[in-house]
Amino acid sequence: MSKGTTDVVWSGQWVAERLGVGLEGDPRLPELLGLALRRNPKRAHLLVSNVLGKHVPQRPSVVYEAGAGLGRRVRALLGDAAAARAVVLGYAETATGLGHAVADGLGLAPYLHSTRREVPGVAPVGGFEEEHSHATSHLLLPEDPDFLAGDGPLVLVDDEFSTGRTVLNTIAALHARFPRERYVVVALVDMRGARDRARLTDFAAELGARVDLVALAAGTVSLPEGVLTAGQALVERYEAVPAPPDSAAEADLPQLPLGGAPSCGAESAPGPALSPPATAGRYPQFPGAAPRTPGDGGLAPGFGEGRDRGETPRRDGAEPPSASPAVPDPALPARVDLGWPVGLPDGGRHGFTPAHRAQLEAALPAMAERIAAALSDALPSGAGQADATAPAGGNGARPPRREAAATPTSHRRVLVLGNEELMYAPLRLAQAIEPAFGDVRFSTTTRSPVLPVDDPGYAIRSRITFPAHDAPSDGPGERYAYNVAGGRFDAIVAVVDSAGDTPGLHAPGGLLDRLAEHTGHVLLAVVPSYVPGHRTPDRQAAVSMPEPLRGPAFSSYEPEEVGWLLQDLSGVELEAPTEEREEAIQSGGAHYAESLPVEYQPSDEYQALFHSALDASAARVARAVGAVTEAVLAERTPRPVLVSLARAGTPVGVLMRRWARHVHGLDVPHYAVSIVRGRGIDPNALRWLAAHHDPADVVFVDGWTGKGAITRELADALRAHEDEHGGPGFDPRLAVLADPGHCVETYGTRDDFLIPSACLNSTVSGLVSRTVLRADLVGPDDFHGAKFYRELAGADVSRSFLDAVTARFAEVREDAALDAKEMAASDRTPTWAGWAAVERISEEYGIHDVNLVKPGVGETTRVLLRRVPWKILAKRGAGADLDHVRLLAAQRGVPVEEVEGLPYSCVGLIHPRYTRGATGAEGTAVAAQ
Repeated sequence: MSKGTTDVVWSGQWVAERLGVGLEGDPRLPELLGLALRRNPKRAHLLVSNVLGKHVPQRPSVVYEAGAGLGRRVRALLGDAAAARAVVLGYAETATGLGHAVADGLGLAPYLHSTRREVPGVAPVGGFEEEHSHATSHLLLPEDPDFLAGDGPLVLVDDEFSTGRTVLNTIAALHARFPRERYVVVALVDMRGARDRARLTDFAAELGARVDLVALAAGTVSLPEGVLTAGQALVERYEAVPAPPDSAAEADLPQLPLGGAPSCGAESAPGPALSPPATAGRYPQFPGAAPRTPGDGGLAPGFGEGRDRGETPRRDGAEPPSASPAVPDPALPARVDLGWPVGLPDGGRHGFTPAHRAQLEAALPAMAERIAAALSDALPSGAGQADATAPAGGNGARPPRREAAATPTSHRRVLVLGNEELMYAPLRLAQAIEPAFGDVRFSTTTRSPVLPVDDPGYAIRSRITFPAHDAPSDGPGERYAYNVAGGRFDAIVAVVDSAGDTPGLHAPGGLLDRLAEHTGHVLLAVVPSYVPGHRTPDRQAAVSMPEPLRGPAFSSYEPEEVGWLLQDLSGVELEAPTEEREEAIQSGGAHYAESLPVEYQPSDEYQALFHSALDASAARVARAVGAVTEAVLAERTPRPVLVSLARAGTPVGVLMRRWARHVHGLDVPHYAVSIVRGRGIDPNALRWLAAHHDPADVVFVDGWTGKGAITRELADALRAHEDEHGGPGFDPRLAVLADPGHCVETYGTRDDFLIPSACLNSTVSGLVSRTVLRADLVGPDDFHGAKFYRELAGADVSRSFLDAVTARFAEVREDAALDAKEMAASDRTPTWAGWAAVERISEEYGIHDVNLVKPGVGETTRVLLRRVPWKILAKRGAGADLDHVRLLAAQRGVPVEEVEGLPYSCVGLIHPRYTRGATGAEGTAVAAQ
């Protein structure tokens, strides 16, 4: 189409020509709406909004203003006093962001949207049916059961009103429980016919309440007789042509009748050849409508406008090769840490108050800076976007990626893609970064299946299909992103809530993988899913808590590997001679967590043993890491937050995090917390975790079990925390690499084998000491403490250990998956066999204190490194797994006694009647009396 013409291509023309569907009324309707077709037994046509931010990528400022402007009109209608008492209710999934923007426009109104996601522990206060929708049931899940109980106006917001039945269902359901005198219905467009308008008027009269309606434009949809049948037949006709295999590189793509191969990555197939109508390519100029340029209004950015309308439409509508960007190889997306404020809901599913709005507004600039910085790093000036004119290879494979001329970052095209009901948060983030980039667009994935047709007169030009990734309560299914393929975006920022940050999101064929087929850069931003039920004081207290310590300032681990919920006591002298500590501990004069042992400095011979043990056991450790991680993902939560028990659990937590990323592309949060036998787990760390993550997703991790003392300590501490603080509790089930004590049900193996990280202290654990809990150092609002031994950097093997095990992931992947499946089918009920064995040993050897009996390779090593050992019991025939134990025992003059039928590889016995006179000057043990 030439620039000078007064005609424009309307994105509803394709449907209008074939079905006789038309829009009548407000001249703005074709600017606001396009048309598409869908498989739906109640309504074949779909009104596609150009300003909603759902199916059509649009400038976020345009999307937000459409809703906020409606909100200001509602406020003017109600008056300030009534508007201050109003409550706004939006409809899932399409109007969740629109309703929120309307609430913003009102200024002081709290907001709630209906949801199709069931949330455990949150009872619905109501629900209703959306009769024409593909998914009809709506739930209302406010955190405050009295959220809707006021007598102020209720403002109901949907994207469009076609019949008004949904409004009637909603008002009828809510009025029976929360009666009020006034309702305001808000929509982008009001497309009801005369009969439906009269129905709402009669309904309001019967109810005895006033019902007003506010919309950007009003009109009707003219539907000829038989349009439903004709529309369904048209959908069947196009969908009957099979799509090519869902792949980025196919060798046998079907040939289009009029030439051109579908672009890779999006579903596409040739439709039946149709003769173009005489009016093809033009829609009569509506009074007041302005001609559009490509990328504005209803046209997806990057799609050509005015191409020959005689070209045969295709079922997906990806651009022909002459307009398709070269597709980069998919890669793991960069993750953007938003710094989402503590306690701020991710949206209106459970209610969003004016106080929440103020909190979000204050935080938006900093979050936008983080996204903009990540985009600037991904899109440096001079990198250029992928060459949009690179022809496809003759066999249909991806063309080689080529770089165009240098393009300033400020001129780049960026899409911020929300996720189903999560519309408002990504919309506001997109709006906040809009000034920094040349062309920012916003749209959202959806459940709604729509037929795509690659034609400028059709609203849905392309479709990306991927599996649901948020474990929906109604089961697995397909999800869609429309008008993204062919949009030639330089970068796509996918924004999901943490409930959707699952292995399915990152898996081959998942959303991130599919997006990577259509852009050079995919970034992922995760908004924490709001968890109702947390007490406000806890949340507010968590705001003032310090952020986790991270390397290199604290620990030698990479900062993303682990966040330590500890305070740094590196400047405090805490070490005491082993003998003094032991006497104080056994006499009851001090707790073991009030001081630190002097760090063991391994000899050359011992270091050689460590490296030999690592070489021999790395694959075995990797397999156990894989098995326990797969078990966690399959049985506990698809979006785990790993919380390792410092210190022994920390290397295991890092390895589990690496496995989740290596195998599933999942970037799992990982923290380390302190737990102290007899004192419990750090309560402030629990409060911090509960404020930042869903407790149901927290998985506590340790290296191994001995007799199970820490397993019991954890369960007791979490039970006490839940009793004190209320709300959803943490899962007390511990996940460990090895469970020789048979104390847990989530483990990698139950073999008692050498885990090399047990051989050393801080030098294999990020140079971090064991944790410290002492009243003069740790206040009631402080995290427990630990030290960072920077001076031991020359002896640090923390990363060497991790890298050696990680290097074996690929070779053990299948075996680990098989182990996890076999464990899932087995009876793993804890028997506490280790505890029984320890009690028996304690009595047999006259110790009479189970705390002085330390079973297993790891615990025995700890006895030799930190305590005053009495003797070592070794299972007869135990081999190289105990070489380092024998060496340490020899160095300290500790006898090693071989025992038949020992349930562990070895057991370390702490001297049961210790005084400093019982050992030599260097702490070596004397013979047992």
